[in-house]
Amino acid sequence: MAEPTSPTPLDPRLVALRQEIDRVDRELLGLINERAELARRVGEVKKEEGSVAFRPEREAQVIEGLKAANGGPLKTDSVAPIWREIMSSCRALETPTRVAYLGPAGTFSEQAALGFFGSSIVKVDCASIDEVFRTTTAGAADFGVVPVENSTEGVVARSLDLFLSTPLSIIGETSLFVQHNLLRKTDSLSEISAICAHPQALAQCHGWLSNHLAHIERRPVASNAEGARLAAQDGTLAAIASTRAASEYGLHVVAPGIQDDPHNRTRFAIVAHPQRQPQPQASGSDCTSLVVSVVNRPGAVHDMLVPLKNHGVSMSRFESRPARSGQWEYYFYIDLQGHPDQPTVAQALRELRATCAFFKLLGTYPIDTH
Repeated sequence: MAEPTSPTPLDPRLVALRQEIDRVDRELLGLINERAELARRVGEVKKEEGSVAFRPEREAQVIEGLKAANGGPLKTDSVAPIWREIMSSCRALETPTRVAYLGPAGTFSEQAALGFFGSSIVKVDCASIDEVFRTTTAGAADFGVVPVENSTEGVVARSLDLFLSTPLSIIGETSLFVQHNLLRKTDSLSEISAICAHPQALAQCHGWLSNHLAHIERRPVASNAEGARLAAQDGTLAAIASTRAASEYGLHVVAPGIQDDPHNRTRFAIVAHPQRQPQPQASGSDCTSLVVSVVNRPGAVHDMLVPLKNHGVSMSRFESRPARSGQWEYYFYIDLQGHPDQPTVAQALRELRATCAFFKLLGTYPIDTH
């Protein structure tokens, strides 16, 4: 029998560096706990004065300030997710934050919620976008996360329509790189009876599906994670979903990255009831969203946009949706750069409102810089 070999001794330099890392980690933990105690005391003051626990503009300013101050080897893009988790844990000491999103577990909406609020939240998964709006409106959740736009397929029509019929306002936004994967119980493309996914995901993967699984049924379901759940129950089904969903439901990634656009991104709106969560104050880099309609007459849309030009307010999005009145009328969804606290933006909004038959401010919030 061979004699057991002795482990190779570690390089003294490596031992010393690890000891230094351990020392820094303990110092970091102490500082994070010190921050947590300050956050707890802030929460007590907020409760006494009746103010809200979550201020998106404050957190955005903190993160942007830290990114600007970063001068070490840590990548600046890494600053935001690290501090979002720290702030999420500290915020949880003030009050639990309940966040509704399109479920079940493993959806991109869940990923967006965790990316924006951090993991120290109470997750409220909903069966549909409608339910996210209902749950947040009723107060069963403090915030909702809903998809509003995809870089490939455009707007998410149902979300835009619900902004008209509910009192919720937008208090934040986040965008997510969306990689779609074909998932199955077995690691094979053969003997698939149907592909289950949200209609948007099926559309975003149309080219790949047409080339590789052209004659297979494409079955729309409420969410990609729901498709993954169904595929986990039936070996003949495949799903289009995230790697998170694959882990959640024990599925193989049969084909990774099958979206037609390699830069596919989805933008999500963070919504809340204005009676429970005030609009964010100006952060210095803000977006203002509104929905309007105009009387159907020649030049009406042009006249609506003139105040923006006159006051130098830039428009970053302009979408139309049918008003469903039977009169060929439309609602226009507009994103403006700036905050109503800025005099030029305030004056432009006043003049724009005067030209509109319908005007609703959907929200003003810090621009996502992910």
